[in-house]
Order: sequence, then C-alpha cells, then structure tokens
Amino acid sequence: MLKTALTAFVGGVGLTIGAMAIYGTSAGAQTSAIPAPRPADSKPDLNGIWQAMNTANWDLQDHTARQGPVIGLGAAFSVPAGQGVVVGNEIPYQPWAATRKRANAENWMALDPEVKCYMPGVPRANYLPFPFQITQTPTHVMFAYEFADSGRTIYMGKAPDNAADTWMGQSVGRWDGETLVVDVTAFNDQTWFDRAGNFHSDALHVVERYTRVSPDRLQYEATIEDPKVFTRPWRITMPLYRRAETNVQLTDYHCVEFTQELLWGHLKKIGN
Repeated sequence: MLKTALTAFVGGVGLTIGAMAIYGTSAGAQTSAIPAPRPADSKPDLNGIWQAMNTANWDLQDHTARQGPVIGLGAAFSVPAGQGVVVGNEIPYQPWAATRKRANAENWMALDPEVKCYMPGVPRANYLPFPFQITQTPTHVMFAYEFADSGRTIYMGKAPDNAADTWMGQSVGRWDGETLVVDVTAFNDQTWFDRAGNFHSDALHVVERYTRVSPDRLQYEATIEDPKVFTRPWRITMPLYRRAETNVQLTDYHCVEFTQELLWGHLKKIGN
C-alpha cells in the first residue's frame, strides 16, 4: 500500500505523518487562504497531493479533438483538444527521430508503455491524469504516483551510485531560492512523453523546476535534453494544483493486473 510505503519512508528520515499535517498536507491546510508554513529547514513547503489539469498526456503540443482508437466507444475514449505545454510548441527532433515519432503515433495503442502499465518516467509521471504526493524532508523528497504505484526519491545533495539505468531515472535536488531544482539522469529508453508518440533515448537528461506560487499551485518546468534524438534542448511548463478534497489521499491503482491478458495472453496453455 502506498500509505504504508510513505509511512516507512518518512519514518526513516525522521519526519512523522503528524509533522506532515503541520507542514500542509492536512485538509485544513489544503484549503488555507494564506501560504502554508515552511518546514523546519525554512525551505518552501511542497508537501501535499498535486495533479496536472491539462491534456499533456494525450499530446504535449497543441492538438485538436479527434476520433479515439476504439471506434465502438464513441466519444468515451475520443481525444480531447488541448493547448500545448511545450514552450514555442516545437519539439526539435532530428530527421530520423521525427519519422519514428510519427510511426509511434500511428501505432500508439500497441507501443505506448502506459498501455502496458509500465512506470511512466520523467516528466510524464507529473502530468498523467492521476494525482501524486510530495513528501519533503531536509535530506530527501519523495514523490509517490498513483499510476502503477510508481515513485521516486530525490536526493538533496549527493546521490548514491546508480547501478543501472531505470524507468524513473536518478534524481538529485537542490534549492535555487524559492525553487526546487531536480536533475534527473540514468534513464533507460523505454518511456514516452505522451500518447502522441513523443519519445527519447537512454541519453535523456531532464532538469525540473518546482516553484510554489500560491498555497494551492506549483509552477512546474522541465528542460529536456537528448543529443541522440533532439537537435537542441526544449522545455515544457504547466501549473500543478493541490487536491483539496476532505481527507484527500492517494488510492491504489494496481494497473498491472489489467494488462496480464494483453501481455501474457498468448502464453496460455491450450487445453486438449
């Protein structure tokens, strides 16, 4: 359970759930009309449950509404129109990569890792249509994502040696004034940025910036660099909103069980 995992993590770094409520994760703090108090280290308080409210998971760039991939579902799974989150609305692909992106888009139901419930990677985890929780301490910041029960630890300062590239990469954080800056490296090449087929290689490098601009809003930016795929770095930006329901908490979304037939159905033993 995510709640158990978060409790264990917080206990390990010396911060209790009770202290988290003081720092702004309680229902009362989430509806406060004034900025939440800062944690004991006097850094901006990012604790809470947050969610993007956009269509970036469908397509990072400007896009019109269109027919969904399952015609029988009608409007239930059609693609909503949306404003892009890419600064300048251009993703600077190398020519070969632009061709691959188009092929990905044409076959996204078969190729998109999200469909298979794989961990979403960075920055995509932050704008999936599901909430995520930030738990903040002076030495670590924990991100727990509802989708696929995935998460990551941001090491404030020096991170341990990374043994292998991973879906979520390795995150090292620092404070730049009021902004949490996170440098993320050591990715594999298995995640996408959205359902439109935007992708990267194992050379991906992401620099994130989280700035609390009001009690209920974070401004999120991510600069994306991958010299194997793109001709230059590019940037996305969007607000993240604090979930304010009474007693709000993450729920479990064990989506792996919904993909077993898709992934392993062909291995079923055929009866006599």
